[in-house]
Amino acid sequence: MKLLQLILVFIFCSLVAQKKGALDSIKLKEAKDLLADDYGNLYIYKNKDFSFTKYDSLGKQIGRMMFTVPYKIQSVQNPLSVPFFSENAQELKFVDQNLNEIQKVDFRQKFGFIKLVYAEDLQQLWLMDESSKRLIQYNFRNDTTINSYPFDVNFDEMTDLMVYENKVYILTKKHFRVFTLKFEKIFESEFENGKRFRRENDVILIIANNSIVRYIPDKGLFPVFEDPDAQIVDKNTLTYFEVKANKLYLYSLEEIKKKVQQQMNSEEESKQNPEDIPKAKIEKIMDEIKALGF
Repeated sequence: MKLLQLILVFIFCSLVAQKKGALDSIKLKEAKDLLADDYGNLYIYKNKDFSFTKYDSLGKQIGRMMFTVPYKIQSVQNPLSVPFFSENAQELKFVDQNLNEIQKVDFRQKFGFIKLVYAEDLQQLWLMDESSKRLIQYNFRNDTTINSYPFDVNFDEMTDLMVYENKVYILTKKHFRVFTLKFEKIFESEFENGKRFRRENDVILIIANNSIVRYIPDKGLFPVFEDPDAQIVDKNTLTYFEVKANKLYLYSLEEIKKKVQQQMNSEEESKQNPEDIPKAKIEKIMDEIKALGF
């Protein structure tokens, strides 16, 4: 089964109708991260100068922010309120669609040392407090701590946090883990280069350096998009994005779904087990992939 999944991933990334995005190589040069909202706007973060720039779908600059310390962007799924967290400054900022600051939450006076923040909505935050080793549910609108849970984990290794339906999702430098609020481990898997979580309704996704992986409870991790040559990947609800050789490529989600269904139907009709796929067929597929530049 793993063999078929690997072949499918390459087929999807190679054969889906792709087009280049509007951003040129100069704007993408030295980009540390790229995010896309559902309106087609693109956000580029550069670690070199701590800049964060928003462009529309045609490549026109909408706004730009310059920071003095590193900030982590949680998500741009709601472009009207984009959360930024700085471990160095111990503060969370929200900016609007033009990257104007609309709210700031300072953690230094009320908490110990906050390692990670997850903004659940426009009222509640989940905080990983390294000094007390606790996960804190905090209403920043009325400055109230709702709940506090012991979490004795290695905070140095943690890179991202998400809480959904009483489950705590944690990315570290080398692992992906899921816990209950009582610190009971539900799932663990080795996973390197994970950058952040993305949730689409009940679908939990992990955005990595050059892949996007879905977590399915009781089943594990499954790649939904991958390109080993990509510098950065991201997605919105309709499109996959990748930066490769300082160029931006877009892949239609609908086209990928069609390719998936066609391939699944083809394999089902042939009534072959994945392991029974003729070697000649695999070699032909791989030759086609190489011819497309992958």
